[in-house]
Amino acid sequence: MYDPRTFSDKFFLVIKGLFMGAANKVPGVSGGIVAFVGGFYEEFIYSLQKVNGKAFKLLLNGRLRSFYRYINGQFLALLIFGMLVSYFSISKLLDYFLEQKELFVWAAFFGMILGSIYYISKDFEHWNQRTIPAGIIGLIVGISISFLNPAKENDNLLFIFVCGIISVSGMTLPGLSGSFILILLGNYVLLLVDSVNALYDTFAEIFSGNFTFINNKERLDTLTILAVFTAGSATGLVSLSHILSYVLKHFRHISTAVIIGFITGSLGVVWPWKKTIYKSNSSGEVILDSNGKEIIMNYERYLPNLGKLETWWAFFFIGIGILILLGLDWYGKRRKQKG
Repeated sequence: MYDPRTFSDKFFLVIKGLFMGAANKVPGVSGGIVAFVGGFYEEFIYSLQKVNGKAFKLLLNGRLRSFYRYINGQFLALLIFGMLVSYFSISKLLDYFLEQKELFVWAAFFGMILGSIYYISKDFEHWNQRTIPAGIIGLIVGISISFLNPAKENDNLLFIFVCGIISVSGMTLPGLSGSFILILLGNYVLLLVDSVNALYDTFAEIFSGNFTFINNKERLDTLTILAVFTAGSATGLVSLSHILSYVLKHFRHISTAVIIGFITGSLGVVWPWKKTIYKSNSSGEVILDSNGKEIIMNYERYLPNLGKLETWWAFFFIGIGILILLGLDWYGKRRKQKG
């Protein structure tokens, strides 16, 4: 189905996985944008679509090689490997810079999304009476999501399952950040901080021969929440890929118009000049999560002060973000010429 990959192709696929994993972790940034701009969005969606009944039948019958080929295993394995490496490297680096130089990180992301809008729309020559309204709808939805207020934390298992389905959309829908959606749903800390910490602590205890967590009801409840969230994410990933592959096949131009509008609307989420609003109690004291970090509630946006030097540095980083996307465009054209 797909051409054999060179070593260079495999290497850059892992790199794309690194960036996709890092993007998925940052509230406001979508891994789907990386896939779209990186030129592997459709292959990603169609590969996920192959995780179906036929694939499981091959797996259960022990036909591992056929299963691997059927689901485009090499592509998915390299991409997922890049995402996993990212979680323990690039995303940790991003956490550090978000803490130390938050404005510049958001500025670079803002520039990258501006660049991605240009990248996607520059060759789109299908604006008409059907695609223009689709683009406007995408824009309105993107802007609306940017300014929603978050809900309260909810540990109902059915809701957790739904959170898993919705949050994974950041991987499959360009412009929709799964992390930011979890903030809006009120469960970012529960699902991406507390649950992950509980899993890490449990593995650490098992490796040291300590099984006392079996009697720890709170730990077991948190692990159950993580298991249900993971099941929801897997369900969402596969089901969304089936829906998206159908949409891409039958409504390509309309779906591209919606994506362009949606990404443009999502610029509000990554607007660099914003004050982070943290969760606080009735006394006004900031509440900390299980890592001892403040819990993000939302952002209060403001216009940049042109009299400050850091504002001009932020503009510089916006330019860097745009250049990264233009570099990807140049690399893509160069590969096509060589091919």
